[in-house]
Amino acid sequence: MPFGRLLTAMVTPFYPDESVNYEAAAQLARHLVDTGTDGLVVTGTTGESPTLTSEEKLLLYRAVKDAVGESVPVIAGTGSYCTRESVELTREAERVGADGILAVVPYYNNPPQEGLYQHFRAMAESTALPVILYNIPTRSPRNMEADTVVRLAEIPNIVAVKESSGKLEQIAEIVARTPASFRVYSGDDSSTLPLMSIGGYGIISVVAHLAGPLIKQMVEAFAAGRVAEAAELHGRLLPLFKATFCATNPIPVKAAMSLLGIECGPVRLPLVSATPNEFATVQAAMQALGLV
Repeated sequence: MPFGRLLTAMVTPFYPDESVNYEAAAQLARHLVDTGTDGLVVTGTTGESPTLTSEEKLLLYRAVKDAVGESVPVIAGTGSYCTRESVELTREAERVGADGILAVVPYYNNPPQEGLYQHFRAMAESTALPVILYNIPTRSPRNMEADTVVRLAEIPNIVAVKESSGKLEQIAEIVARTPASFRVYSGDDSSTLPLMSIGGYGIISVVAHLAGPLIKQMVEAFAAGRVAEAAELHGRLLPLFKATFCATNPIPVKAAMSLLGIECGPVRLPLVSATPNEFATVQAAMQALGLV
């Protein structure tokens, strides 16, 4: 199943006691599909993956897959700083019905480039599912360099990279040196159009929780060559993109969801709820777009 241009990195809904609300996760998944999402990333950074147990993650994959069926792919965020645990969770995600894997650069232990290659190779070889690499130096101390991505792209089921490095020259090099079938996604909503302008394919979005139809229109307009239309939409969306990252993700987007009447509950410690100023920032940006 192709992944499409607009994937959404889902938040994980919690009850007030911070236990996982699987019913709300299923409802949110259906809402995202109804508002333009081509695929769902479950238990990525936005889903607060570091604070979820493996059992909770597997139950989320099953709940979301049951909710959306075959309408869109469900991509499981199974990577962590431990290769053995990442491999095991990848195998289990495939077993419970995930359609793809998102594998983040290991955080905290700071492996060298060869360590990154071996880590992702082990994950890819453990599954028949397609794998999306995830480079996010702000969350891990190590930037995955273009040479490493190019090597990994030779592995048949490593099919894409989510790039959140902000390094456009590096991303352009990845686009130029990988097969045409290898897809490069922006990992930052505000960088979507710049990345697509150098050959990127689409976005793994946070803000699609709030403005999915507009973001879908933007990426499809650019892909169809309607650059001015895409740029105008980007300009309209930019204040919301900025507001949604006024604090550590997913603190602002969870606050914003409540304004839409979609309760996703609190964030889990060590994250904390939005401050009144952060809430007001998100609310003002949503009001300016007519979303609330």
